[in-house]
Amino acid sequence: MVTKEALITGMMLMLVTYTLGLSLVSQAFPAGQTSTTFSSTGSIQIQTSAGIGVYLDSECGTQLDSMSWGTLQPGGSQTTTCYIKNEGSSATTLSLETDGWSPTSAETYLNLNWDYSGDPINPNEMVQVTLTLSVDSSIEGISSFSFDITIVGTS
Repeated sequence: MVTKEALITGMMLMLVTYTLGLSLVSQAFPAGQTSTTFSSTGSIQIQTSAGIGVYLDSECGTQLDSMSWGTLQPGGSQTTTCYIKNEGSSATTLSLETDGWSPTSAETYLNLNWDYSGDPINPNEMVQVTLTLSVDSSIEGISSFSFDITIVGTS
């Protein structure tokens, strides 16, 4: 018959052996890639000289003045759909600018694009636009960031 002490000693030896084995395996086969997730925010600034409105919904009922990009991964991207309405009295063409990056190094690793065609938008017309924020796979040293987006209308 096995004593209680012998059973506990045997179990402890098995646990120590298992733990050491895991430690050696993790050192012999390190993870091939590390990733960092980070949060982000960005504010939308609208240059109103051309009478542009940026909205969350296609009915143009909820104005979009800020957005959260959520949790991002190196090498990944995040999209946001918005609706831009020409609230002016003449056709307008849009352009996209970014500014105010914090930290300033974030601009090196992050790229904002959109799918706007470049066609003029007539008065009272609305276009759906998807903004895409892409993250460079080599991003490092950034755990959160912010920046401003300016949509400029030119008549």
